[in-house]
Amino acid sequence: MSTTRAILLGGVAVIAALGGGYWLGRSGQPHKAPATNTATPPAAAGSHTGHDAAAQVAKERQILFYQHPDGNADYSPVPKKDDKGRDYTPVYADPEPEPVAAKPAGKGKILYYRNPMGLADTSPVPKKDGMGMDYVPVYEGEDDGTTLKVSLDKVQKLGVRTEAARMTTLARSIRAVGSVQVDERNLHVVASKFEGYIERLNVNQTGQAVKRGQSLMEVYSPDLVLAEQEFLVAATGAKSLENASPEARDAARSLADGALARLKNWDIPTAQIEKLRQGGQITRTLSFAAPASGIVLEKRAIQGMRFMPGEMLYQIADLSTVWVIAEVFEQDLAQVNLGQTARVNFNALPGLTFTGKVTFLYPTVTPETRTAKVRIELPNHDGHLKPALYGAVELASPVADRPVLTIPDSAVLDSGTKQAVLVERGEGRYEPREVKVGVRAGGLIQIQEGLAEGEKVVVSANFLIDAESNLRAALQSFHNH
Repeated sequence: MSTTRAILLGGVAVIAALGGGYWLGRSGQPHKAPATNTATPPAAAGSHTGHDAAAQVAKERQILFYQHPDGNADYSPVPKKDDKGRDYTPVYADPEPEPVAAKPAGKGKILYYRNPMGLADTSPVPKKDGMGMDYVPVYEGEDDGTTLKVSLDKVQKLGVRTEAARMTTLARSIRAVGSVQVDERNLHVVASKFEGYIERLNVNQTGQAVKRGQSLMEVYSPDLVLAEQEFLVAATGAKSLENASPEARDAARSLADGALARLKNWDIPTAQIEKLRQGGQITRTLSFAAPASGIVLEKRAIQGMRFMPGEMLYQIADLSTVWVIAEVFEQDLAQVNLGQTARVNFNALPGLTFTGKVTFLYPTVTPETRTAKVRIELPNHDGHLKPALYGAVELASPVADRPVLTIPDSAVLDSGTKQAVLVERGEGRYEPREVKVGVRAGGLIQIQEGLAEGEKVVVSANFLIDAESNLRAALQSFHNH
């Protein structure tokens, strides 16, 4: 028994002696009626009719004495009332048991009690905080006390938006600059293998579109005319020597074949040679045809000019497919591979995005810029892409060989040492949950631990929810675990 309780018992003994020789037995009930002003109210027991359970508990406990309801130093060994008609409070020999909170209808078992202000403080029994507010019970099947509650109208006002965690193949974007160049495989040069003069130009403009086989110009060459005459003479001689000796026929035939081979070596069209063979008439001029369809990139031919063997007269390019040569920084080269998808945008072509593939990685690095050239092949069926056009290149580099769980990176609340997200629980409830993040790419972030596929997280207005619902206090509850 504590010192305080011993003092109280001593006081009661004195009062009992002065009041007519009362004494307390083991039962805790008085054995003699009081002599003055100690009448027990007859309705004392009946006042607790609606509290049978509490009365049963009180009956089983030992009552030492009764104290003034205001807590004053006024005691009585028997039940009594004060001047205002209030019952004196019984004082028991054993400590008062903790009250058991009544379970609301329809709710499960009470797990514990949490701080009413959302602080990281819980209690296994009912209690009050420093401001006198009751701790809030957490029932089985409800949230664990860290869930944030935001009214639905505030959710709409804050513009809260959620997205589900999903499996995605993450790709990191590598950005570079590049320019359009002609596909070297589709570049053609028109040059003569003999000396001659240009008598007429059929294609006389740079940038003009031409078709394969289209006549570019008409040329005259004394060497060409001489070769045609030699072929006619040899062919006529071989025909006239049909009845001659085999040696003579073979000699005439060899001369004709030599003249024919010279014409073919000069790239004289087969149709013109056949016409010469059948008609027997020498053509003074020769038509130069376009070797491929495309655009005239360069024209050096001028009507009336003299040209020499090997001199370039036209340059024609097929621009149905073009190259983009991108300058990639050396620290990004390890992420670039053949066959990788590339997206290219041009300031000159707003609203248009061209997609191609990486076809070649140049083996050298430019010392001045610390970049390496990467060749990207783009289709150009509509002819929008022109040589030397400047553009921005974006290469998608996969960071994993398989899909990983991702969410938008805006959903992550980063404290510097830990990362958390707000998981939607429905009806305006959001659960702060710590997660372990991985790589970031393309506005997404990999989630290694803490989330499951399909769970929805807040991706916008999460910091507004922080301000609205005292998020930092709620997050503290799992930071302390």
